[in-house]
Amino acid sequence: MPNPFNQQIIDEFRAQHGRVGDPFEGARLLLLTTIGARTGTPHTTPVGYYHDGGDRVLVIASAGGSPKHPDWYRNLVAHPQVTVETGVFTYEATAVVLDRAARDRAFARAVEADPGWAEYQSKTDRVIPVVALENARPGPPNINASSPGEAIKRVHDVFRRELALIRQEFATSGGSSTLGAQLRVNCLTLCKGLGNHHTGEDTVMFPFLADRHPELAPALDRLRREHEQIAALLDELRRAISREDADPALVLTEVERLTDALEAHLTYEEEQLVPLLD
Repeated sequence: MPNPFNQQIIDEFRAQHGRVGDPFEGARLLLLTTIGARTGTPHTTPVGYYHDGGDRVLVIASAGGSPKHPDWYRNLVAHPQVTVETGVFTYEATAVVLDRAARDRAFARAVEADPGWAEYQSKTDRVIPVVALENARPGPPNINASSPGEAIKRVHDVFRRELALIRQEFATSGGSSTLGAQLRVNCLTLCKGLGNHHTGEDTVMFPFLADRHPELAPALDRLRREHEQIAALLDELRRAISREDADPALVLTEVERLTDALEAHLTYEEEQLVPLLD
């Protein structure tokens, strides 16, 4: 059973589909369920995470700089199969402890994004581990929703929230003249996720709806055109990020352009499709 503080966060996280208040408001947070190393029983813990530029995420076993590894880390070392909840998606994952070189690179990115990690490391003699959580099953994860319409809104909210977090990260970077490595990874992960989502809609959901609801043809045509426009904006963002001397102000401009276009697109799609799907 989690301690009362963690249990409060877990309950709020699940009730609010991944959103929580202080002290984790505005943070990337997931629920990690591990199997007890000694007991064999499941234990759920809220932990912060970082994108890793692909389909996996990274978690850091800091324990606030404690001399001992946190329980959840000892559990996943003994039992690497874990369950990840993002508030919208739930999936089984394999926990992989990064080797020293990969760990150092990932930890440096984390410190650049939040210097508090370096403070934790300075408090302990142990090398704070970094763990990759890799989706253990092919295909999309389960969506925590009661209907197809609700599922669309939940997925859309993931993109809205990620864009808000990225803009917040630009704001807290203090007008740096260089683009942080973790911020690059966050932007590229967003680009990939949006591209995959729209491809899935174009190839699966839209043909399904067109076959059953011919009256939707004008709306689906507009949504497809908007997918093309958003794809062009994603390409512009990727190009801005990929420059070695990427200008943070230029990248933020592209993020804002994408945010405006995407918010209008998502709102229209929900207005047109959710009533039918529900």
